[in-house]
Amino acid sequence: MKRLIFLLFISCAPFSLWAQTKITGTVTDKQGKPVPGANVFIKDTYDGASSDANGKFSFTTDEKGEKILSVTFLGFQPSDQKINLDGKEITCKATLKEAVSELKTVTISAGSFEASDERKITILRPLDIVTTAGAAGDIYGAIQTLPGTGVVGEKEGLYVRGGDASETKTFIDGLLVDNPYFSSVPDVPQRGRFSPFLFKGTSFSSGGYSAQYGQAMSSALILETQDMPEQTAINAGFMSVGGSIGKTNRWKNTSFGVYAGYINLTPYYAIFKQQRDWSRAPQSGNGSLTFRHKTSQTGILKAFVNYAYSDLALAFPDTTDPSLQRKRNFSLGNNNVFTNATYKEIIGRKWTLFTAASFSYNKDKISIDTNKILSTNHLFQSRIMLSRPFGELSTIRFGWEFQKPVSATSYNQYSTPFDETYHAGYAEADFYVTEKLVTRFGGRFENSAALNKNNIAPRASLAYKTGEFSQVSFAYGDFFQAPDKSYLTTYPSSGFAFEKATHYILNFQHVDEKQTFRIEGYYKKYSDLFKLNTIFFANGEAVIPGNSGNGYAKGFELFWRDKKTLKYGDYWISYSFLDTKRNYHNYPVEATPTFAAKHTASVVWKYFLPKWNTFAGFTYVYATGRPYFNPNNPVFLGDRTPDYHNLSLNFNYLTSIKKNFTVLVFSIGNVLGIDQVFTYRYSHDGSRREAIGPAATRTFFAAIFINIGSQKDDSDKYN
Repeated sequence: MKRLIFLLFISCAPFSLWAQTKITGTVTDKQGKPVPGANVFIKDTYDGASSDANGKFSFTTDEKGEKILSVTFLGFQPSDQKINLDGKEITCKATLKEAVSELKTVTISAGSFEASDERKITILRPLDIVTTAGAAGDIYGAIQTLPGTGVVGEKEGLYVRGGDASETKTFIDGLLVDNPYFSSVPDVPQRGRFSPFLFKGTSFSSGGYSAQYGQAMSSALILETQDMPEQTAINAGFMSVGGSIGKTNRWKNTSFGVYAGYINLTPYYAIFKQQRDWSRAPQSGNGSLTFRHKTSQTGILKAFVNYAYSDLALAFPDTTDPSLQRKRNFSLGNNNVFTNATYKEIIGRKWTLFTAASFSYNKDKISIDTNKILSTNHLFQSRIMLSRPFGELSTIRFGWEFQKPVSATSYNQYSTPFDETYHAGYAEADFYVTEKLVTRFGGRFENSAALNKNNIAPRASLAYKTGEFSQVSFAYGDFFQAPDKSYLTTYPSSGFAFEKATHYILNFQHVDEKQTFRIEGYYKKYSDLFKLNTIFFANGEAVIPGNSGNGYAKGFELFWRDKKTLKYGDYWISYSFLDTKRNYHNYPVEATPTFAAKHTASVVWKYFLPKWNTFAGFTYVYATGRPYFNPNNPVFLGDRTPDYHNLSLNFNYLTSIKKNFTVLVFSIGNVLGIDQVFTYRYSHDGSRREAIGPAATRTFFAAIFINIGSQKDDSDKYN
């Protein structure tokens, strides 16, 4: 039998050898110099070799027919050429062109801070976010240390360059997030719903952002989810307020992850005194599933599902009581689901196809004394985009998106439904005139069925490289947004139009691998804002809603980040000057809105001590007082709160438990115990007031996070 197998082997071997094709050749650069270590392979196969010290390579393959021979090497553009595999020896020559470095090429930067593992220049990575003192691991908390953002401590949201929270939108993989924060609670700001480690890239645009996104008059926070994980791992967290656990399985082309977390603040509130009258401390839970599959060498399918619930109850002052001693009872139960799926693939060798779809659902069950409020909303949306490079650097992209939000809010027996159908199309091109000069021209068309209106929003940017690491940029654009749905349902036949903001931004920046300096000036003009106009008659008055509101915001900002001066240190400094006024909503005159501070500054400092494997840092935030409404002052919004000061500390100890990477975290917020005042609450008759500050004078957080399956020392990521 063995002899038979041997005879079969030697009889078949020649046919196998005859079917093989030998491929030899050389790899050089444009000057004809050999490129050693280049990766040479046949696309979609494992057949290939590396070039030697003389740039030569040789290998054999069993593949047949027409194939693509690829040559890649770090710092050079990939080279592809067609070859025909017919058993005859093939000799090839590949000439590689040097890739254009992002540090040497001008980029569109006006109004935008970007962070991505695909870029050499990063502003905030996930580890930056979780190690920023005072941010408490929240994406939005860390973003508030960047210029352009305001300090508003009594409610959630990003307040950017004189815009209120509704003017900043969050997008995940190009799709709008309808409820990015946990549901609102009186005088208690809420965190964002998503962990920063879900995302590989963060782009915070404080103005002048791409035509790919709309319905945000001030700002866009654009998040891109992680692709394939590096390995199978289990992550566990044990916190002073709860715990979490997750597991991710990684196969060759597929990964699947599951995560669950629970938080209960009852024990924490029992130890640390709170400045809110909680009758049921907040508790919440969430779970998520992630799926990733590489459909080809250039294609990937991603899906994400997240479910969360929360429950709480507290009492807050009744403003109809002149003494402000009587309380009203508030309780909230929330259920939230967010799902999205995306597919990305290169088609026809030049075009990149991106498609995405999402569904979200949110339900708030609220009680205020005996009154019952039930608010539900769901949003379905889809998106498709095609992009294509032309030339060495330039790109054109165009796409279409669809949104279908449906909601209903009931107050006791009264209900107000809302139904919208929204379409948008966009086109945009980044055109590099030279490596030093780039322009971006684009436009966006939007249609709202609820408004029965269309708009066209032009966008344009220009950037010029002034030195090896410096450049100037200019951006202009129109940005539209539908009025809040509460106004559309309260005044259903008022013929509203889109609200509008026009941005002008001028930026200078100097960026190398260790230091970043930016200075940016801007002017933003508001028009067609929602406004309640009071008309007086001889026998009374009437309120007429419309789009007659207007306003402006102007200012300048500074940002400096330095990871060079101190060997294991990293710090950044932000400063913002803001001059803004508007006449909108129920404002009787033009005034600076209650969320706007004239001066805001922050300092974030981090230092890694390798001897103790400890990472320490602090964040200091300062803001001048904000306007507040005083019914006893004839000047509308003529009063200001005291200046805001907050110093926060954090410590992270890096170690391992049975060779599994482990981080011990401890942080303190408002270390100095300063009595912050965000605004004031007045009794209905104006006779008494009380200050509204943070929920606690100081905050404390401690946790242990273990990555089971990761045995490497990740301390280098902190540098």
